[in-house]
Amino acid sequence: MQKPGEAQLPATERGNTRERIVAAAEELFAQLSFDGVSLRNIALKSGVPVGLVSYHFGGKLGVYRAIFESRAPAIVEQREAGLALAELEEDPDRRLELILKALLLPMLKLRSTEGRQHFGIIMAREVNDPSSSERGIIQQIFDPVANAFIDQLRVTLPDRSEAEIHWAYQCAIGTMVYAMVDVGRISRLSAGKADPDDVDGTLRHLLSILLNGLRRR
Repeated sequence: MQKPGEAQLPATERGNTRERIVAAAEELFAQLSFDGVSLRNIALKSGVPVGLVSYHFGGKLGVYRAIFESRAPAIVEQREAGLALAELEEDPDRRLELILKALLLPMLKLRSTEGRQHFGIIMAREVNDPSSSERGIIQQIFDPVANAFIDQLRVTLPDRSEAEIHWAYQCAIGTMVYAMVDVGRISRLSAGKADPDDVDGTLRHLLSILLNGLRRR
């Protein structure tokens, strides 16, 4: 079925229009949050009629979901690959480090990956947004792999209670999210000695802190 205003456009150009809308919306949602963005904002930013945005995506939530559908699979795949590597490790201490690295690194890398910084901010906000459960994006896309990480924490830390296992996962996620959305405070407070844009350095410090906390009950 042809879309309004696109009857004469080839399929590749229609696809480019969708991509342009998603790219514009991604930047806006990162700057203004979900509630701060309107369809009109998205249309103006992407240079298309409001009706075309609605037709392609059905509404603002549809555009928002499209961002996650475009970006999230790569994150999930990287986490699953890292977790599979951790499962092969027999030493519990080393396995715990690999589990945490698989959890943290794919998201931390977004800060230094060209074109991906906006999604890191959007993702971090969605995790903490009280309305996120209504949208169901985190549950649908990220909860399955979260449960896989929690299962591996159970295996690796067999003497811990269910509450301890889940709080361990929550602490790791919370630490990662705060690092992702930092807009310069830690650099300012540390006089530049701690820089969240230094992914390797950030990962090294976060792993050290989290591993010490989890290993010492």
